[in-house]
This record gives sequence, structure tokens and C-alpha cells, in this order.
Amino acid sequence: MSTPASLRIVPLDSKADLGRFIEFPHAILGSDPAWIAPLHLERRLHLGAKTNPWFEHARWKAWLAYRGDKLVGRISAQIDSLHLELHKDDAGFFGMLDAEDNPETFAALMGAAEEWLRSEGIKRVRGPLSLSINDEVGLLVDGFDTSPYFMMGHSKPYYGTHIEQAGYHKAKDMLAYVVEPNFPAPKVMKRLLGKSKQSITVRPLDNKRFDQELAVLRDIFNDAWSDNWGFVPFTEAEFKDLGHTLKVLIASELIQIAEVDGVPAAFIVALPNVNEVIKDFNGKLLPFNWAKLLWNLKVKFPKSSRVPLMGVRKSFHNTPLGPGLAFLVIDAVRHHLVARGVQEVELSWILEDNDGMRNIIEAIGGRDYKRYRVYEKEL
Repeated sequence: MSTPASLRIVPLDSKADLGRFIEFPHAILGSDPAWIAPLHLERRLHLGAKTNPWFEHARWKAWLAYRGDKLVGRISAQIDSLHLELHKDDAGFFGMLDAEDNPETFAALMGAAEEWLRSEGIKRVRGPLSLSINDEVGLLVDGFDTSPYFMMGHSKPYYGTHIEQAGYHKAKDMLAYVVEPNFPAPKVMKRLLGKSKQSITVRPLDNKRFDQELAVLRDIFNDAWSDNWGFVPFTEAEFKDLGHTLKVLIASELIQIAEVDGVPAAFIVALPNVNEVIKDFNGKLLPFNWAKLLWNLKVKFPKSSRVPLMGVRKSFHNTPLGPGLAFLVIDAVRHHLVARGVQEVELSWILEDNDGMRNIIEAIGGRDYKRYRVYEKEL
């Protein structure tokens, strides 16, 4: 596919192309002091059909943009069969979009993604998702002056402008909140905890039963989030893969499970903010950065943490016990974070219209400081 002014859009067709695709964001975001380069190895594993179980139910295609011989952009397009089976909306997705500040480049890249999706029977496109709703979601549209937490995206302000010029409109916004973990418990939290403590117990994940515990977390998450916008359930293989990552990154007490009358009903996962450690790595682990990473995660521990996973079973939604369960798991994990010297926690992402969760977070002093947007376009 070619467009005027020597701009060429080229599909990935080799390992070398994949390497260029992974490293390209350095050319656009490398001068931004807020940007933190993802680890290249992690990105390669994420995009590998043999290493990411998401590809068992989804497929993708990706392109690079060249202006003459200069690489000036990249984009991916994805089709997820689980999403299509669940939502029946004929929707596909774009993601991993980075490009020079030129509307022509954005339009050409998005045009290539749209053309492929259309050829596959897709009738509407949303994004960015990199690669799925359970990965990095949305384009940063507010909060450019602070660095992203682990597994959260970053961009420049002109990205949104050029996406909208290509005919896209807002589908949904997601928020990232930050809170100090040593917050004083608000009155509403004390009241809810007082009413519910008799029937609820909170415990850390049991490493001796790790596989069974993973199944419990997956079951709660898929139930708790099932009515959320854009939801696609984690498959057993995907959650097992995620579990291996969690086992490497965090101690069991940073995963807390609440039980009601002995039945698991809610959970929370707090990850060390890996981005705090790798900000000077420039995306590389070798030759010595891997040792620095392990030291900072296992011994020193970062001063910041992120809660990427949390859920309360749907049967407790819209009941007084629901927020009580949420407060209890938050309260349980925050004490362990404070003991490790953590000074700030990000809770992300939160749907802009999820008033219940937003009220809980704001009651403990959380403030929304970043906004991410998913765009949509009819094909």
C-alpha cells in the first residue's frame, strides 16, 4: 500500500520488522521525560503467537510507515473471536499506534488497519487496545506530565487530534487514580467494615495451592467484570500465564482474597511498579539490568505500586456488603504495601461511569490524575 509524498505503509513480514516495530516508540517518545520504555523482551513475548495465549482465540496484523527510508510510524489491528462471540457487534480493534506528528501518517496507518479489518468482515473498529481489553487500553488524553505505571500507556497530545481527524470519536474513557496507602480510614469505611466483619474473612493467596488459587481469582474476576463495557473473559491459559508473572513479581500477601462464610467473594492484586525500576533501562535487560530488576523487586521494593486487578462477585453488587468487601481487600493489602515503604498506589483502569468503584476510591482519598480514551469508527 502506498500513499503520496513518498509515504509507504508496509506490513510486518520478518523478525527484523518485528524488532523495528517494538523499538520504534523510542523515535517518537524517547525525548519525553515522562515516557518509560517497556522492556523489549516483554514486548516480544507479548506479540509472539507461541508465547502469548491470547493468540489462541485472536489474530493480528501490523504495519510500519516509512517516509522515504525513514521509519515514521507503526500500528496493529486485532480480531478477537471471544469478543465477537460474546458481544456480537462485528467489532475489531487497532492498537500500538505511534507516529510522527503528521495527520497524513496517522490516516495512512489507520487506513491500512481499517482495510484489513474490513476485508475480514469487521464493521466497526475501536482502539487503541494493545492487544486486548485485558492489556493496555486506551490512548492517554490527560496526564501527560507524569510517567505511566507498569502496563499503562503513554503518548503525546497530538495523537488524539490526528485520530479524531481520521474520523474517530470517543467510545469510552478510563481513569487512573492515585492514593497514598497510609490513608486514614474514612467513616463510611469503618461503618461498612464494622457491619460486615463477622461473616467475612480476608486472607493472602496460599502459595501451596497456587494453581487452585489462580482458578479462584479468575472465577471471581470473570464474574465481577462480566457486565462491564468491552468485557472479554480471561481464558484458563491466559490467567495461568498471568499467574506465572505474578508469582515472579510479588509476594503472596500482596494478593488478598475475601471470603463470605468461607466462600471466595472478592480479591485484589497489588503489583510493584516495575516502571519505577526500569525507567533508565531504555528497554533493555542485558547485560546487567536483569540483576538490578530482581534486586529492586525482591529486596528493595519500589516506592510505588499498581492495582491492576480487583473484583467483587456480581451477587454482591448493589448491596451494602459489596463496598464492604472492596474496602476490606483494599485495607488488607495496603498495610503490606506500607510495610514495604510504598508511598503511592495507582488503581487503574477504572471506567469513567463506574460510579460505585469511583466512590470507593475517592472515599479513601484517591484522585483521578490520568485519563485514557478508547475511540471508535464505523467501517
